[in-house]
Formats: sequence, C-alpha cells, structure tokens
Amino acid sequence: QVQLVESGGGLVQAGGSLRLSCAASAPPGTSFGLRDMGWYRQTPDRRLLVATISYSGITNYANSVKGRFSITRDNTKNTVYLQMNALKPEDTAVYVCQATYLSGMASYDLWGRGSQVTVSS
Repeated sequence: QVQLVESGGGLVQAGGSLRLSCAASAPPGTSFGLRDMGWYRQTPDRRLLVATISYSGITNYANSVKGRFSITRDNTKNTVYLQMNALKPEDTAVYVCQATYLSGMASYDLWGRGSQVTVSS
C-alpha cells in the first residue's frame, strides 16, 4: 500500500515562508511509479488546486499563488515540495498532497492527510 506522508506545516506571520514536503512510500518489495504530484487546499466542501508538477517537471499553479509559491520534486526520493513565500492570511488552509502512481497495469490517485498552514496578520 503506497502512502503519502506530509510535513512542514505550521504557524507563520504574513510575509513569511514555509516549506511543505510530501514523501511517497510503500512496504519493501512494492513496485510503483509516481506520475503527477500536487498540492491542494482543503476547504469544508472542496479541494482547490494550488500547484501540480509532472514527472518531467512541468508545473501548473493557481493564479493566486503564482510568483509566490514554487513546487518541485525529487524523483529519487519520491518526494514533492511546496515552497511558500510572501504568505498571506488568505493562504491559511489545510494543504493536502496528491499523487498519481502506476502499479502493475493500474493507475491510482492517492491523497495525504493534510498539513495545517496558518498565516497570521
């Protein structure tokens, strides 16, 4: 069973920075291949895209974070990062990691448990 483990959330003042990490892992002997990965903001009734990155490094950002956030990945570590700079109070949310992976002949979507990011004014 492939799992996503997130870290790096917390409380920061407006204008500050945080870095989120999300690592995919599986029991020894499990073969899987990560494809697209991304970060979403969880609201009470939906998930909003923040940024995504393909296996080859092609990125996509929500307009609200362009120029402030940067998504990167390390395929050798099965890890995706979200560097968040110039944070604003409206960035406050639970940030959820997402990954698409291949195992055998099937494709799966996986979601992390979420990391709380709180930006104080």
